[in-house]
Amino acid sequence: MTEPTGVTANPLRAPQDRRLPRIAGPSGLVIFGVTGDLSRKKLMPAVYDLANRGLLPPGFSLVGFARREWADEDFAQVVHDAVKEHARTPFREEVWQQLSEGFRFVQGDFDDDVAFDRLRQTIEALDKERGTGGNFAFYLSVPPKFFPNVVQQLQEHGLSDSSGHGWRRAVIEKPFGHDLKSAQELNKIVHRVFEPNEVFRIDHYLGKETVQNILALRFGNTIFEPLWNRSYVDHVQITMAEDIGIGGRAGYYDGIGAARDVIQNHLLQLLALTAMEEPTSFHPKALVGEKLKVLNAVRLPDDLSKHTVRGQYAAGWQGGEQVPGYLEEEGIDPNSTTDTYAAIKLEINTRRWAGVPFYLRTGKRLGRRVTEIAVVFQRAPHSPFDAYDTSELGQNALVIRVQPDEGVTIRFGSKVPGTSMEIRDVTMDFAYGESFTESSPEAYERLILDVLLGDANLFPRHQEVERSWEILDPIERHWAKNGRPESYTSGTWGPKAADEMLARDGRSWRRP
Repeated sequence: MTEPTGVTANPLRAPQDRRLPRIAGPSGLVIFGVTGDLSRKKLMPAVYDLANRGLLPPGFSLVGFARREWADEDFAQVVHDAVKEHARTPFREEVWQQLSEGFRFVQGDFDDDVAFDRLRQTIEALDKERGTGGNFAFYLSVPPKFFPNVVQQLQEHGLSDSSGHGWRRAVIEKPFGHDLKSAQELNKIVHRVFEPNEVFRIDHYLGKETVQNILALRFGNTIFEPLWNRSYVDHVQITMAEDIGIGGRAGYYDGIGAARDVIQNHLLQLLALTAMEEPTSFHPKALVGEKLKVLNAVRLPDDLSKHTVRGQYAAGWQGGEQVPGYLEEEGIDPNSTTDTYAAIKLEINTRRWAGVPFYLRTGKRLGRRVTEIAVVFQRAPHSPFDAYDTSELGQNALVIRVQPDEGVTIRFGSKVPGTSMEIRDVTMDFAYGESFTESSPEAYERLILDVLLGDANLFPRHQEVERSWEILDPIERHWAKNGRPESYTSGTWGPKAADEMLARDGRSWRRP
């Protein structure tokens, strides 16, 4: 079946039939750091869920690499337990039996040449036994400081070389550096071994259905795009709020903070998708090109003291129980200045968005867990209603809920039933769970499948990563020179300075 003239192929569908799901070809996945929480809670269950949905080939193979002294059977039991506890789809014995036949484990350290020789031999054996065709992705689920070791070992032992036998790909988890300089150094190291199109940088937010729906909402409909500009939009708020603390992540989180952990990647990617122009196609180069235009047009406010805020949660009540402050968490330096809350104001110097502020905020121990993009429209230029008739009327808004309760809400004014002309805000809701019978795949399912298919449209390229650090680095330097983060009580919506930041502009934060 050929595409009609003038229609661009959509890589989100199988080429032979746009209605059919995409199924990976012969392939395998090697996970470094397979004993970590990410692997146990997300990666292993995602592999099983893909197999359960029939999206992996019969000979798919999963290789774990770690220091534990496990046999293949021990590794299989670990995967089994992780799947039982965290998989999204029901456990089916026949699926498990077929999948587990391809499990292998290699014991060793990242600087262990013998272990990487065993890994090479294991992959060669799987090619013969399972028909993986030399196609392997290497998932670096390890701290960034180990990236150079692993990548160099893959090169020295011939594991990164795809010439003459299938493909080889590297999957890298965030954080990709802690500033622009470190990100550039990591990019150079990785690109000395893998070609740019062989490197997949994971931002799991881009695998969420609601984030992908931003493109469908904007460019698949005619009712929104004409209003999606400075003539109608007053401002945009992008929020990622968590109601949890740092948990057991003190070693990772302290010294990183909310802005580096979330704004540099997740929120700037959401900003780019919200503000970008329509791409010529859904090809990765076209998408990256439009996102880069937006990121390159981002401008910081002149006064960073007034238009950026950082905070640190103090003790308080959350979910009916008393919780400690950040400085009281186990493993945290009592003098730490790491931010657990960050809010910044950005502007985009393009014809579409000139003068429209984008407010980004993220934090831990906030009022509730929610991620959303709120496009807030300007007030009507003239209102024939008396002030008391519209006292409960706010601004029109389109809110894209990324998590939880994925969907879209539109807020507008409507007449209250009765004889008087009283106007009140109402909402229209679209919820994924109510509108579709299929459940949304977990983000890592989508992203792992895309890696195996070589589809890079949901993965940030190195130019995006570096430009995002260029935006954040001046803010981090400013904060480092200006005392401590402002304290805020756990269970609230952040420091007072964040409310004051918007109040200076005559605006206020949404309460999700």
